[in-house]
Amino acid sequence: MLMALVWGLSVFCVLFGSRLQPLVQFSDSTMDIFEMIMVVNSLLSLLNIIYHFFADPIKQYALREQDVHFKSGLFFRTWTSQPILRIQHIELKRGPIERWAGLSTLQVFSAGGGAHTFEIPGLAHDDAIRLRQYILDHKDANTHG
Repeated sequence: MLMALVWGLSVFCVLFGSRLQPLVQFSDSTMDIFEMIMVVNSLLSLLNIIYHFFADPIKQYALREQDVHFKSGLFFRTWTSQPILRIQHIELKRGPIERWAGLSTLQVFSAGGGAHTFEIPGLAHDDAIRLRQYILDHKDANTHG
């Protein structure tokens, strides 16, 4: 939800700043288009924020001894299960806003796939590190012992 808010405000500020800048004078029809784009951006950003307000609390993950599960979706629910033995590697992804908020996204990659199988967003950074280490430890224990 925070990302939706930041993105909407960023686009609005760029449009508003380009409208107010003194270097290039725009025609009245161009100014009308700017205003229309700003209104559409505001409405889409509001819908995006409302969607994430309801969809983000529904996201759930379960970490068991043999597998990892992730559930998401407001209108279209998806359940993804990944056996720990089939996990190729795990990455922690942190953008600037996530670093500022102390959050991380845990990406799980399966063997035989180029893209990540799923990602668990919005984890506290310390929790994401612990989850990653737990998966790596259990992957090694199941593989070698």
